[in-house]
Amino acid sequence: MSPARPHFVPLLFIGAAAGLLSGLFGIGGGTIIVPALVLWLGMNQRLAAGTSVAAILPTAVVGAISYAVQGHVDWIAAICLAVGIIAGAQLGSHLLVRLPVGVLQWGFMGFLAVVIVSLWFVVPARSDRIEVTLLTGALLVVTGFVTGILSGLLGVGGGIVVVPVLMFFFGSSDLIAKGSSLVMMIPGSISGTLGNLRRRNVDARAAVLVGLAACVCVPFGSLFAAWIDPFWGNLAFSAYLVLILVQMAVRKLRPGRS
Repeated sequence: MSPARPHFVPLLFIGAAAGLLSGLFGIGGGTIIVPALVLWLGMNQRLAAGTSVAAILPTAVVGAISYAVQGHVDWIAAICLAVGIIAGAQLGSHLLVRLPVGVLQWGFMGFLAVVIVSLWFVVPARSDRIEVTLLTGALLVVTGFVTGILSGLLGVGGGIVVVPVLMFFFGSSDLIAKGSSLVMMIPGSISGTLGNLRRRNVDARAAVLVGLAACVCVPFGSLFAAWIDPFWGNLAFSAYLVLILVQMAVRKLRPGRS
């Protein structure tokens, strides 16, 4: 448990920041929520991860609606991803209380480094669409499953994995990737949160406050994502990932941390 009950003002601030980034990049916001809860508010890593997954649920719902209203959701792809993430999130929340996550974190950082480089060379057109066949549908389910495991273990919604994968490997536009990613997170967050609640890995009060604040800000991020040019959107996303990568590396390399 956290050493002290987090005050509602910093929780609202964390939620607002997560909501803006969620709408802008199609992510759940866990890459903001988890470090903030751990570093600023003193939660332990496991409780922060579980709380983040719970807070992502309302954020993903509002974000998905915002993108769907603009016509930027591939529903078939989102359903395939959701099928995989439901099972993956359950496995991830199960492993969270049993598995040392150090190796996984280093592997995740390596993945982020590859994505950052790729974002500078591949800019999808806004007209691009995912061609869902039997093979791509199966691969989307596998992608969702792996993403669900990472979501349960690291407390991220999965968009940080799914958005670049949909663009680079499934031929999606940036907006379709973001909207479909947010739809996928809804069942994933429900699944992961149910598992975390059973294992008492959720601070319900913090999750509600962060989630509500994020909901208010998500639509503004999604509108800006549609307005900005895809090239500059890629650069902004890569800059965000660089910050996350540096943050994770510093935390892992800091003396006294595994």
